Amino acid sequence: MNENALDRDWHAGALLRFALPTMVMMLSMGLYTLVDTIFVARFVHTDALSAVNIVCPAINVTVGLGTMLATGGNALISRKLGEGRLEEAREDFTLLTAAGAILGALLFLGGELWLDRLVSALGASERLFPYCRDYLRVLLLFFPANILQTLFANLFVTAGRPGLGFGLSLLAGTANLLLDYVFIVPLGLGIRGAALGTGIGYLLPAAAGLVYFGRSRGTLAFTHLRWRWRVLWESCSNGSSEMVSQLASAVTTFLFNAAMLDLAGEEGVAAITIAIYAQFLLNTLYIGFSIGVAPVIGFNWGRRDRGQLRRVVSASLRFLMGASVLLFLTARLGGRAIVGLFAEETSAVWPIAVDGFRIFSYSFLFCGLNSFTSALFTALSNGKLSALLSFLRTFGLLAGGIVVLSRLWGVGGVWLAVPAAEGLMLLVSLACLARYRNRYGY
Repeated sequence: MNENALDRDWHAGALLRFALPTMVMMLSMGLYTLVDTIFVARFVHTDALSAVNIVCPAINVTVGLGTMLATGGNALISRKLGEGRLEEAREDFTLLTAAGAILGALLFLGGELWLDRLVSALGASERLFPYCRDYLRVLLLFFPANILQTLFANLFVTAGRPGLGFGLSLLAGTANLLLDYVFIVPLGLGIRGAALGTGIGYLLPAAAGLVYFGRSRGTLAFTHLRWRWRVLWESCSNGSSEMVSQLASAVTTFLFNAAMLDLAGEEGVAAITIAIYAQFLLNTLYIGFSIGVAPVIGFNWGRRDRGQLRRVVSASLRFLMGASVLLFLTARLGGRAIVGLFAEETSAVWPIAVDGFRIFSYSFLFCGLNSFTSALFTALSNGKLSALLSFLRTFGLLAGGIVVLSRLWGVGGVWLAVPAAEGLMLLVSLACLARYRNRYGY
């Protein structure tokens, strides 16, 4: 009996069933992130909500490093599994886990040493500085766990256990929500309580992953550590698109904050924060699907099964087209309800956020295919092209749009930057899919 969950005939239904746990896992992560910010906005202050977004670039860097190791290593490990090199795949997995833990520890130490300088560099105003400092100081303690849980979330799929990743994510999200309430409301810890609840949400799946892979007898398990720099380099190089994406998100978040702070004050920062976190929630469907199908793509590319690869990519594109229309309608029709979760209708934040979200919602028509295209080329071990696509999408086009459009149309231009960048990027994605179709056989 074949124990490799990736070695099967893939049709649309089987692919969606395989990716569904990861999609639900990412959606649950998005939900508890969203609720986390709702607790901050409702029970602390909208200034604290602005502070969360000010600090967000530091978190983007951490997630980016973890995702770089995870997706780049995932493609490498999946390919080796497809080639029948099981023990070498396990050694690579063990090495990537050790590297992730060390990287997280270094980030924690650096953040502690230069905390005040870091908060100032992120653009915190005098009014927001205390909130930013309190939030980041607590969250730094959990940076190693954040990298590990990001790594395991991807590799549970490769190990053929996407359901376990979903279960752990659901547990972490539930714990985070309960702890947010306890720490913020009864205990009155304010924004530090939100950071503590989020950090424990990172810690639970990270610890569970260490236990599971330490005891596993399945496809992936920890084995003796072999420090191979070439494996780290290939993983980082191949996963660089995801790192580029997160670094670009850090820079563009900084630009969003700076533009809104200049044009609409702290209330403008709170409004753009609502849109960014709502976008993250709705985009988790695309992210989860891409993570879920990436090992399938990598495995079939590794054994050169072009027929399977063609079926997987075709089914993926059909799903993404339908999902894009659905999410656009959800955002367009439900914008006021989404904003209402964070801000009262009588607040100064409300009109800025509601008016902006009407423009912002058009981005959901384009971002699904853009996200999948980058993930596809990562899974096919073409990290350079994937990195270029991520750079254009999340930095080149978007950063330029924020700077140029905000100068032309003020606050309206800031809101228009995301749909304009995603629409232009869709044309680039379609061109790349057509250009490399014969080379990869999808």
